[in-house]
Parts: sequence; structure tokens; C-alpha cells
Amino acid sequence: HVQLVESGGGSVQSGGSLRLSCATSGYTYGSGTIAWFRQTPGSEREGVASIYTGTGKTYYNDSVQGRFTISQDSGAHTVYLQMNNLKPEDAAMYYCAADANGGYWKSPRTFKSWGQGTQVTVS
Repeated sequence: HVQLVESGGGSVQSGGSLRLSCATSGYTYGSGTIAWFRQTPGSEREGVASIYTGTGKTYYNDSVQGRFTISQDSGAHTVYLQMNNLKPEDAAMYYCAADANGGYWKSPRTFKSWGQGTQVTVS
């Protein structure tokens, strides 16, 4: 049973930085994809970044390319999302997801396991 716990959200000014953490338990690194999604009220959950835990290959939504970096520390069972140069449009609840079914990483339907989310506010 995979459990995911996000942390690191908060309130920052435009141009600021935050690092989100996704602590995993019950997840086997090297065997699949972990992704970060975000969601604002009334909107669909949007794929932000993903990492294939086998090779470390990363993928990004165009809107965050060059500003966000996803990384993993398999020894610490944690995936990170470093967010730099934050913009007001980045404000959302951020979720990490695991247990992909082989579908497209940007689709929330691809993932079976989700954390509870961490709020990011940018003013």
C-alpha cells in the first residue's frame, strides 16, 4: 500500500521560491513514475512535472519548464519539486501521485495513489 505525504507549501511573493517534498512509503523506486499535479478551485488537476524513478528522466509542463525542477532521493524515499521564480498563476494545491498505470503522465487518471496536498500561495 503506497502512501504519499506532501509538505513544503506556503505563501511567497512573486519571484520567490519554494521546495515541495513528497515523502513516500510502500513505494518501490526504480519501477515507475511519480508526478506532481496542481489544482485550483473549479479547475481540473494539472500535471506539473514527473520523474521516472528508474532512470531519473524528467518531464515538465511547458508552463513551468525552466523554473521548476523535480528530483528524487530514493534513499530518503522522497521526491522533491523545487519551484523558482514563482508567479501568481502557480498558486494552487499541489499533489504528488504514484502507481501509474502506463498512461500519459499529465493525466490524473494515470495514477492510483495520491497525497493529501500542500497549498502554495503566490502574491
